[in-house]
Amino acid sequence: MQILVLNGSPRTKGNTRQMVDAFTAGANQAGHHVDVVDVCKKNINGCLACEYCHSKGGGVCIQKDDMQEIYDLKKKAEMLVIASPIYYHGISGQLKCVIDRFYSAAYPAKPEKLKKVAMIL
Repeated sequence: MQILVLNGSPRTKGNTRQMVDAFTAGANQAGHHVDVVDVCKKNINGCLACEYCHSKGGGVCIQKDDMQEIYDLKKKAEMLVIASPIYYHGISGQLKCVIDRFYSAAYPAKPEKLKKVAMIL
């Protein structure tokens, strides 16, 4: 199984990263392929709510930043894992930007290969 893990923690050796590493080790041992993206190290802007993606863009966001890497990995992923520390009763702001940007690629149709979603919080 192709698994995409979006790590929303800015702490490279924090609790969330330790849980991501444990998940990745177990998944690899079970024969799965895991891609981990540390979203806090990426240049990803927030959604502009411009609706370009659903008008002229045909499901493609007008912004060209590091989100392109995540879009490509998400197309192949059969499982998506969202990992984040809890800040003020929610996920990290950096991860929230990524999820908001899924609007262009996941609406109105979900990714074809994606079958499972999990969260590590």
